[in-house]
Amino acid sequence: MRVYDIIRKKRDNKELSKEEIDFFIDGYSKGNIPDYQASAFLMAVFLNKMNIKETTYLTNAMMNSGEVIDLSKIDGIKVDKHSTGGVGDKTTIALAPIVASLGVPVAKMSGRGLGHTGGTLDKLESIPGFNIEMDSKKFIDSVNEYKIAVCGQTGEIALADKKLYALRDVTATVEDISLISSSIMCKKLASGANSILLDVKTGDGAFMKTLDDSFSLAKSMVDIGNNMGRETIALVTDMSEPLGYSVGNSLEVIEAIETLKGNGPKDFTYLCEILASYMLILAKVVDDFDEGIKNVREVINNKSALNKLKEFIKNQGGDERVVDDYSLFDKASNIVEIKSVKSGYIKSIKAEDIGICAMILGAGREKKEDNLDLSAGIVLNKKVGDYVLEGETLGTMHFNKTEKFEIARDKFINSYEIVDEKVNQNKLIYGIVTKDEIKKY
Repeated sequence: MRVYDIIRKKRDNKELSKEEIDFFIDGYSKGNIPDYQASAFLMAVFLNKMNIKETTYLTNAMMNSGEVIDLSKIDGIKVDKHSTGGVGDKTTIALAPIVASLGVPVAKMSGRGLGHTGGTLDKLESIPGFNIEMDSKKFIDSVNEYKIAVCGQTGEIALADKKLYALRDVTATVEDISLISSSIMCKKLASGANSILLDVKTGDGAFMKTLDDSFSLAKSMVDIGNNMGRETIALVTDMSEPLGYSVGNSLEVIEAIETLKGNGPKDFTYLCEILASYMLILAKVVDDFDEGIKNVREVINNKSALNKLKEFIKNQGGDERVVDDYSLFDKASNIVEIKSVKSGYIKSIKAEDIGICAMILGAGREKKEDNLDLSAGIVLNKKVGDYVLEGETLGTMHFNKTEKFEIARDKFINSYEIVDEKVNQNKLIYGIVTKDEIKKY
């Protein structure tokens, strides 16, 4: 078998076999196929696309190019939740304790943030003492005893994906549904969960900007998961404005804690309830969605989920007192209110720009090696549909680095579109994709 023939076959828009895709991934992983041939292969895929059979083969080959985690020693059905990323997306920090308190084992391997999207690990590390490094025994024992553990993703997972993604980044082949979905799913499948719930973001602050692209990505990932024997469901949710009010590591953790106390933002609380209910269904803990919602609300109201968060923090070396005493978090030396320059209704907020503002203040990474300021970020006062007066506070910036504050402030103000006519709030859930159907709301 020759890689030349595989490139030519895809260039001519023909279907690749499992053996051909396995040969390519294995050869590229081991350094036997040079970047210039891999680049040609990626461009052929980008231009001619892959069908779902080819995409599943690609995902399987990349999954098996590195370590595949065995979670069989953990009791129960393991359900993983993955978000495609957005601004203010602190969902795991509230969601994991909710479902763990209802008996669903949460064995989650998460990543760090790059650019305007924050990583779950970075947020958790804003909790004093919290340790995301765990060996496999401690990880498995923690989930069996407490039903919850979150650690850093091993560098040995999906080795081919790391190489291919770096190449896609410099060859203008990132924005392809097959390549995106296989990249996401090979890591999720290698992480060992029995079932997968996907939160596919759509809108300005998301990777996928349009509803059509977001549903296409959701469908591709759901098909891959189910084709590979893992029950997989996807929700398509809004990211045209930040989720909740807080953007920034410790600020988002505080908002997640408030949500478990029953005081969370309406949009974030509702999303957690919806996602948790579907996780309960996938874990076979409840029979239907309504039963799931009822159980979720009950563990928030009776503080079982909050107590599970404390247990989780303590088990991983963190100071669980932060749940009741936010002064234990690092605080920014500058906290500045940003005022509106006009009166009116907020028609839109450019979520990506808000994320970039937080990154400029130190809450995100422009480059992989950048150090984070875990106390930096933004707390919004106004969301889409709200009325604001000229001179009223739009949001509050928390920062230590003063040299770029004015750039961030101006970008923040310009991210708001304010109009005279009353506007409606954004829809939060746009639809659900299962093995059998796509249901749009």
